[in-house]
Amino acid sequence: MYSQSNNPVQITFHYLDGHSESFTLHQEVIDAENSQEFQLEVRHLLRKEWWILHLPEQTVLINIANVTKVEVKPPMPQLKGEDVFPLAERMTALSRAR
Repeated sequence: MYSQSNNPVQITFHYLDGHSESFTLHQEVIDAENSQEFQLEVRHLLRKEWWILHLPEQTVLINIANVTKVEVKPPMPQLKGEDVFPLAERMTALSRAR
């Protein structure tokens, strides 16, 4: 069911105050053939109020209520459904007025 990821995942949190912070995740990922299970796990995670990241030197707890956007690289094409836009293309970068 799970396989060790050879390619780490980069996750970037963009906070309400305009700052952002990136992390590299070295963890197991679900095989493409189990995409329905993967979708359920991601949606379950998105409902959590706090995300916990264990780093070698510390543990970071992120309150998702303070996050405006989460970016994940590489893309997760396994996510599908009525609230997913599969053929999106970024035309301009978002910027905040200060």
